[in-house]
Amino acid sequence: MADQLTFAQENRERIHAVENSFGPLGKPLFQPGRVLIGEGRLRKQSRRGPQPKVFFLFNDVLVYGSIILNGRWHKKQQIIPLEDIQLEDLEDGVRMKNQWLIRTPRKSFYVSADSYEEKRAWIEHMEDCQSRLQQGGGRRPVSTFAVTWIPDQASAICMRCSDKFTVTQRRHHCRKCGFVVCGACSKKRAVIGHIHPTKWLRVCAMCHSSLSRTETKAQDMSRLRGNSTGKIGSDEDEVEGSSEEEEQMEDHDPSRWMDCHKDSWSPYVYLKPEHMSPKT
Repeated sequence: MADQLTFAQENRERIHAVENSFGPLGKPLFQPGRVLIGEGRLRKQSRRGPQPKVFFLFNDVLVYGSIILNGRWHKKQQIIPLEDIQLEDLEDGVRMKNQWLIRTPRKSFYVSADSYEEKRAWIEHMEDCQSRLQQGGGRRPVSTFAVTWIPDQASAICMRCSDKFTVTQRRHHCRKCGFVVCGACSKKRAVIGHIHPTKWLRVCAMCHSSLSRTETKAQDMSRLRGNSTGKIGSDEDEVEGSSEEEEQMEDHDPSRWMDCHKDSWSPYVYLKPEHMSPKT
């Protein structure tokens, strides 16, 4: 019983330390039954190349964000339910070693670790947590995932019309296929339900035609059933290439747990081998 109480208190302190590291704009993370399994830094492939990010693995969600002060402060918090994640192991690439793919309905991306052992630890612990969720009667895993964006530097020309990119001819990304395209080839907007149920997103002309045909078929089927529906959403698109917003950080110290661990955040830190509180 004493071990259970000690574990619960330590786990609560760890989770609050993670919450505090994201400042006032971070979402609350503590909830009954949630356990912090591990943490570490990984390189996440973005449109501008690999970027260091901090990752926190819980028994039900994966949380990550940008590093802004020596591992003590973070921003741009992202929370992904483990039931929405599909992992794919990958061979070493030219730019990224020890990499794997994380697929989610809204966004899919590559990450890499400093060593093969660290990579295997992340994958195995995430898969173990997913298995426990399924055994516990969690919801069914999703089956539709977002494509990974092709990095900006991978193409000097539009991947649809072959026009060369310049200072004025900017790069954009189609949210449906992930291709690097020019503004003229990505004027269309469409709702992609698994990414956002109502928002109009930038898509290339080819994907727009494909989505339109699919939507027309769906509307025809709906009319046959006597339940015609229309599009919903705003005309606003996601802002591409915008600079990261400045966040107002509260003037308070991180928890004692975060202070004493901040120097060991580069490697993956596995916090609880049992993935659960001590048994009675």
